[in-house]
Amino acid sequence: MEAFPQRLRAVLEERRAAGLYRQCLTLESGQGPLVRLDGREYLNFCSNDYLGLASHPKVIESLRAAASTWGVGSGASHLVCGHSAPHQALEEALADFTGRPRALLFSSGYAANTGILQALLQPGDTVLQDRLNHASLLDGGLHSGARLRRFAHNDCADLGRKLAQATGPALVAVDGVFSMDGDSAPLAAIARVCGQRQAWLMVDDAHGFGVAGANGAGSVEAAGLDMAEVPVLMATLGKALGTSGAFVAGSELLIEALIQSTRNYIYTTAMPPALAAASLTALGLLREEAWRREQLAALVTAFREGAGELGLPLVAANSAIQPLLVGDAARAIELSRQLRDRGILISAIRPPTVPAGTSRLRITLSAAHSGAQVERLLATLAEVWPRA
Repeated sequence: MEAFPQRLRAVLEERRAAGLYRQCLTLESGQGPLVRLDGREYLNFCSNDYLGLASHPKVIESLRAAASTWGVGSGASHLVCGHSAPHQALEEALADFTGRPRALLFSSGYAANTGILQALLQPGDTVLQDRLNHASLLDGGLHSGARLRRFAHNDCADLGRKLAQATGPALVAVDGVFSMDGDSAPLAAIARVCGQRQAWLMVDDAHGFGVAGANGAGSVEAAGLDMAEVPVLMATLGKALGTSGAFVAGSELLIEALIQSTRNYIYTTAMPPALAAASLTALGLLREEAWRREQLAALVTAFREGAGELGLPLVAANSAIQPLLVGDAARAIELSRQLRDRGILISAIRPPTVPAGTSRLRITLSAAHSGAQVERLLATLAEVWPRA
């Protein structure tokens, strides 16, 4: 009877000793550039609310009004009686926005990625993934029964070599924008390699959707690729759209097959219909208000220029995600604490989320931030960052 408690205590002690223990922050406010925590206001640079829509009045009002009409819970899975008109409208709008015939909603990005890969792949297949892919893609590949091979980060030559060695059908899965590094996959080059080897390409665009591309449709749009080159496009609603959930967009054949065989879709209660309605409103704001993407791009440029002047070791990334490399986990925690003492909230990211020796401060920018707030961030980083 004591085996499991002893094992759990050992895991916790090991995490504490290695500086890898995690704890939740309990916010006392909604998401935004300023948040309240333990009775104090903080400048928030660790949220994925890239366009500042999570607390937008129109999104809030849409959620409230839809809850009055449709209730709170959906009551069942999509295939029983949980699929309502707001779900259908959101799927149709997402399909239209991404230029694909169909879209399918999931309760989370993790559920989408693991479900899609387990539905598409089977023993004898090969799935190839970038070494820095999100854990949900890796877990989906591991649990699919296919042979999982990982290629060097953004290395198309390594991908090509490993695809040439693959036996049976092959699928390549990559992040559009990498969540912990902020850099982008070379999707056009990857698509060419996949085309040469007759492999399917799946893109997880959780951090590119709503931000990248001329219209904000994401990394695939930015790369100039269509459905023939990227048959499987997944993205989440909880980053740029500011709501929650995820979707996959693709052909009629793909979506119908996923509906019939994806366990994470079939056996999960549908997202609340009011949340689908709020997401539809957020998508409308995304399409109508291009200034949000322009504001975000300007802030990213200003931050990178300021960080360069300070000699801060940033990753080469032009997204809203701007990681500041620290290396040691304990040092990353200490820097995060010093920033918090000065009223700035930035998370320390440590293994196993990132490789050992690459702990970092994951700085994220939002269109809701002001130029003055970014200047304050840079000034505070100059205070706490160790001098050479």
